Amino acid sequence: MSAATAAPVTTAASALLTDPQRPADQRERFYRLLPELLADDPRAVALLADIGAGYVDLPPSVADRVLNLGIREQLLVSAAGGLALTGLRPIVHTFAPFLVERPYEQLKLDLGHQDAGAVLVSAGASYDMAGAGETHFGSRDVGLLDTLDGWTVHVPGHADEAETLIRAALPVDDRVYVRLSGASNARPLGTGPEMTVLRRGTRGTVVAVGPLADRVLTAVADLDVTVLYAATVRPFDAHTLVATLTEPDVVLVEPYLAGTSVPQVSDALAGIRHRVLGLGVGRAELRRYGTPAEHDRAHGLDVPGIRRSVAAFLS
Repeated sequence: MSAATAAPVTTAASALLTDPQRPADQRERFYRLLPELLADDPRAVALLADIGAGYVDLPPSVADRVLNLGIREQLLVSAAGGLALTGLRPIVHTFAPFLVERPYEQLKLDLGHQDAGAVLVSAGASYDMAGAGETHFGSRDVGLLDTLDGWTVHVPGHADEAETLIRAALPVDDRVYVRLSGASNARPLGTGPEMTVLRRGTRGTVVAVGPLADRVLTAVADLDVTVLYAATVRPFDAHTLVATLTEPDVVLVEPYLAGTSVPQVSDALAGIRHRVLGLGVGRAELRRYGTPAEHDRAHGLDVPGIRRSVAAFLS
């Protein structure tokens, strides 16, 4: 296919997506779901930047509504803005740093300033592609979107949640970001917009975001804390946080830049003396690529790291 002419994608699905012995992760579920979304909604059009082009099996009836623009991420978002202004509903997909960081100006102007809507679906999370290095690390995405107005941000923790959230985003016309990850909880826990109460305690609250919920529950198993689960982080569910609060000590465990949602917690608890600890991906660049598990350990996002941080904070 020619990126210069934005040719429709017509490739067959890879063996990876058709292996019945291997459960689909969030990204794979999206590729399987995409043809159905296009068939069900005549407004839907998918825009790719090479990523995913070899994994989508498209029937002829929808193939002309999937465009591969090549590795031109600014054009990817600009084209989405233009298509949205014609009444179409763009689904825009590539890795997180290429979808949010590289075309940030286009997100600000071609979608935000024009008040145009789109569904942005990223892959790779913070360091799923650890072997590819810093170019493919996406920990800053939610923080960058926080500088823009009017974005709904979903961080599903399971493929079922991802499908539900993507389906729900299509019929409307707003700006939605769905952050897909290779990590997963064992089962779906909720899709919001309200946070799910996973357990109740008296010594503080831990907010577990997306695919980190299972780790958080294991880490705090013997601690007397409330655990809330968030698959939708923007808008932030201040109501559930306040309604379930015991001690005004809150720990956020997020799979992107540490402290990203600390301002939202502080706003929710304005007027209440409180403490908040934001756990997540550290700001220091790790130049040894390693594996996702090694990055989790280095950032304190594995079970022992989360437990150490929560126990020390609440002590």
